[in-house]
Amino acid sequence: MLESPGIVVLTGAGISRESGLATFRDPDGVWARVRIEDVATPEAFARDPARVHGFYNARRAQLDEPAVAPNAAHMALAALERSWPGAFLLVTQNVDDLHERAGSRRLVHMHGELKRARCTRCEATQAWSAPLDTRTLCPSCVMPGGMRPDIVWFGEMPYHMDRISAALARCGLFVSIGTSGNVYPAAGFVAELRGRAETVELNLLPSEGAALFDDAIHGPATEVVPAYVARLLARWT
Repeated sequence: MLESPGIVVLTGAGISRESGLATFRDPDGVWARVRIEDVATPEAFARDPARVHGFYNARRAQLDEPAVAPNAAHMALAALERSWPGAFLLVTQNVDDLHERAGSRRLVHMHGELKRARCTRCEATQAWSAPLDTRTLCPSCVMPGGMRPDIVWFGEMPYHMDRISAALARCGLFVSIGTSGNVYPAAGFVAELRGRAETVELNLLPSEGAALFDDAIHGPATEVVPAYVARLLARWT
C-alpha cells in the first residue's frame, strides 16, 4: 500500500451554515447586517466596547441553542482524522466549537474562538462561556475592563501560523471546505501549494480562488464532504 499523504484541511463558515450559523460574506451573511468596522476591529473595541461585547455575547450564546449542532460534514472530518494513517491537521477559520463537538482533536482555530476570552491587560487567555462586559474581572490579574473575546479581528495576526506553515510545507493533500476564497492569509494557501500538493475545493459554489485547485466539487457541505471523505479513505486506507 502506498504511504498516505499528509493532509491539511481548511474550513470556513460554509461548513457551519447547515448547522444554523450564518456565513459572513454571502448577500444575507453577517457582514450584510453589521459593519466590520463597528464590531470586528481593535479600533471598534476601543471606541465602543459595549457594542462589541453585545455582538459577540449574542454569537457565543447562539452556540448553546439546541438547534445548533455539528452536522454531517463536521462528523465526517472527525472520522477522517481518526482513521487517517498519515499526518493530519484541520485548520479552521471558524470561531464556533462545532469541530470539537464532532470529535476533532488535531485542529487549530486561526481566527480565535468564541468560547475563549483574552485579557488586554495581562494577555492571559481562558475558556469562557458567560457574557463579557466592560466590568468583567480578569481571572488572572483581577483587573476590570480588559477582557475581550479571544477573536482575531481585522488588522490582527491570525493564530498558529507557524504550525500551519509547517503542516502546509509537509502536506501532500490540501482540502478547502466552505470558504469564500477572499480572506487572507488562508485564501493564499492553495497558491502556495500549487505544483507540490494535490488541492481540492469542496464548496457550495465556486470560491474566488476555485480555478487554482486541481479539483473542485460543489454542493451542500453535508453531502459533498462525507462523500469525499468516504472516497478518500477507500483510496488510501
